[in-house]
Amino acid sequence: MWADEVPDDWILKVLQHCLKYPLNTYLFQSKNPKRFLDFISNYEDFIPHNVIWGTTIETNRDLQNISKAPSPYQRYSMMTWIEGKTMVSIERIMDFDLDVMVEWIYAIQPEFVSIGADSKGNNLPEPPAWKVEKLIEELRKFTEVKVKKNLERIVKMEG
Repeated sequence: MWADEVPDDWILKVLQHCLKYPLNTYLFQSKNPKRFLDFISNYEDFIPHNVIWGTTIETNRDLQNISKAPSPYQRYSMMTWIEGKTMVSIERIMDFDLDVMVEWIYAIQPEFVSIGADSKGNNLPEPPAWKVEKLIEELRKFTEVKVKKNLERIVKMEG
């Protein structure tokens, strides 16, 4: 819905529909959070008050050969500008630099983080179990962490 190719009026129609149901909470998630900021600044009256803005940050490393989406750095950077509730999906988790990932997620201040593995067997560069465990431990110090069942293939989770 938030891809650059999607016309503004299509998104506005969805947002107008959401405004009809003010008791709902809406999760808008995109690998293109710059588009969120464009809409927040240009169509403020169309944004429901009960929105959680989310993006995927699979790694802090360059994905140029893996994805056509904006870089993880660009997504992180754009999310730090969003005022209101946010979330981050780290799915399909790829190898990362622990300190940088924790710093990025902390800067975004998400309501929650969802972490999942590559469940489709794409042979992506996965992190070692110890690093995933440490990431979860560090993130839990400041936000809720939702661990997807498919992550158990990489790491055994307690409780």
